[in-house]
Amino acid sequence: MRRVTLFVNGSARNGKVVAVYGTLSDLLSVASNKLGIKATSVYNGKGGLIDDIALIRDDDVLFVCEGEPFIDPQTDGRAQEELTGSHTDWLTLNVGGRYFTTTRSTLVNKEPDSMLAHMFKDKDAWGNKQDPRGAFLIDRSPEYFEPILNYLRHGQLIVNDGINLLGSTASFVGVLEEARFFGIDSLIEHLEVAIKNSQPAEDHSPISRKEFVRFLLATPTKSELRCQGLNFSGADLSRLDLRYINFKMANLSRCNLAHANLCCANLERADLSGSVLDCANLQGVKMLCSNAEGASLKGCNFEDPSGLKANLEGKVLPGVDMEGSQMTGINLRVATLKNAKLKNCNLRGATLAGTDLENCDLSGCDLQEANLRGSNVKGAIFEEMLTPLHMSQSVR
Repeated sequence: MRRVTLFVNGSARNGKVVAVYGTLSDLLSVASNKLGIKATSVYNGKGGLIDDIALIRDDDVLFVCEGEPFIDPQTDGRAQEELTGSHTDWLTLNVGGRYFTTTRSTLVNKEPDSMLAHMFKDKDAWGNKQDPRGAFLIDRSPEYFEPILNYLRHGQLIVNDGINLLGSTASFVGVLEEARFFGIDSLIEHLEVAIKNSQPAEDHSPISRKEFVRFLLATPTKSELRCQGLNFSGADLSRLDLRYINFKMANLSRCNLAHANLCCANLERADLSGSVLDCANLQGVKMLCSNAEGASLKGCNFEDPSGLKANLEGKVLPGVDMEGSQMTGINLRVATLKNAKLKNCNLRGATLAGTDLENCDLSGCDLQEANLRGSNVKGAIFEEMLTPLHMSQSVR
């Protein structure tokens, strides 16, 4: 059995001793595995190409190539320097399996306090590991390292087609993490500004009728549309089918909701101040603790034939105009209706316990079986009532 010592072309370091057997192709396969390259040809120490396994003798020193011409490590000092970077300003870096060639000054001068500068400022200062080709090994992402190397070369953030930083915040973040790892302080600041500028601007502008109608048309009729906390201030939503929509905590101030169908909609804690809900269908609506100060609710229908009652408990309605509304069984417990206009309203069986009805106009109302216990009726007008108001309704 013959043994030979294999080196990468042009290098006299990190050799491998292997056994010679079979054909030349078998030797090239073994060389590829041992040296970590794609071996295509073998030369002897004098640069002679070996094309037959029989030409190899025991203890020969052979140089394996990947297709490039033979480089004599003993006589071609310039080639050796280019491969190892030991005695020249040019260095080759193996970053995650990808090779980058640059100068020592590029890595050191731009950011003298960075990790890269400390790694390559002095020869072997960090004991940098090298692969069989003499390239310095760095276990990082080559895609994100390339923009950093370009920045050290030119002082500008330059990217290739594979990394579109201008269109991808994720790519910005990837390069930023590499810059932080290597301590490239000036680039870190540049990237943080770029990431901030790439974020979409916060848009608090109200949603228009056109935008909302587009949402409605794209939503199945049986699906609940979630509009919680959205801003509809001043929007025209009149005559729209808004059944079962969740408007909880939404801003609906100064909205036009006249003739809209809000059956079973959730308007809890919504801002309805100054809005117009004249003749709106409010059957089974939930308006717990919502604010409708100065709103107009003339001729609204709160009465659900199925028995589902509208809930306006704790609602703020000072000065509201609800004249002629159908509110059978409505829950207005502890609501604020000071100075409200409730003329000719149907309030049969309504819960008005603890409600502030000071100076309200309740003339012409139907308050049969309504619960007014503990309510404030100071200055309230009860003229032309359809049914008499019994003491049991207002006093425990």
